Amino acid sequence: MNDQGNAIPIQKDKPIAPIRPRDAASLLLIDRSGKDLRILMGKRHMRHVFMPGKFVFPGGRTEPADGRISAIAELSDVDQAKLLTGMGSRSSVQRCRAIALSAVRETYEEAGLLLGRRHPDTVSISHPDWAAFVERKILPDLSVLRYFARATTPPGRSRRFDTRFFLAFRDAVADTLPEATGPSQELEELCWLSFHEANQLDIPEITRTIIMEAEAILAANPTLDPGNAVIRYRMKYGRFVREVF
Repeated sequence: MNDQGNAIPIQKDKPIAPIRPRDAASLLLIDRSGKDLRILMGKRHMRHVFMPGKFVFPGGRTEPADGRISAIAELSDVDQAKLLTGMGSRSSVQRCRAIALSAVRETYEEAGLLLGRRHPDTVSISHPDWAAFVERKILPDLSVLRYFARATTPPGRSRRFDTRFFLAFRDAVADTLPEATGPSQELEELCWLSFHEANQLDIPEITRTIIMEAEAILAANPTLDPGNAVIRYRMKYGRFVREVF
C-alpha cells in the first residue's frame, strides 16, 4: 500500500534472454625438447573482470575477420570435419578456419609467439591484428593444430563461450617477441610447466580437466597425428556431461 491506501503493483523481473555462446579458441602449446613434456601457461592480469589471477592457456574469442586470413597450410581434413560437427545451421569451412586462426592470433597477442612458417614473398594479410606476421613474412600454419576438446559455458552466465581447444608443438613457433609476453599483456608470468606442475597452479576447474584430456591424448598419440577423439563438455539435461566424438 502507498500513503493513500492504494495497492502498489508488484514489478516482476523481466525474463533474462538466453545468451548464445560466442566462438572462442585456446591453444595448448607443448614443448617436447626435454625429458618431460611441458605446457605453456600464463597468469591472467588482476585487472581482468573474468578470472583475474588465474593461470590459463593462451586463447580468446574468435573474430569474424579471422576466417579470411591466408594460411600457408590448412587444417587436416579430419580436424576440419570434427570442427564442423555440432555447428548446426551456422556450419561453414570459413567458421572452422576462423576458430583455428583465432587460436594462432591469440597465442601471439597473449604470449608473443607466432605459429606458422616464413614465406619468401610478401605476406598479403591486410588486417591490423595480423601485422606482426606480415612484418616477419610469416603465414599461419593450421596443419600443425590438432583439435581435441570443446567446452561450452553453462546457461545463466553473463558471459558464455563455446571454446575449442587445440594442441600443437612448440616446434611450430616461427618467431618470438623479445619481451617474453604478447602485445595485449593479458597474460603475465608466462611459464613452461610439466603437466603435474600445471595442475598445482590456481587454475579454473575446466582448465584442470582440459589438461587431463591433453595428457591422455599425448600419451595415446605422442606425435599428434590427425584422427584423435574430441572430448566435449557441456550442460545437457541439467547436468554437465562429457561426450566423445
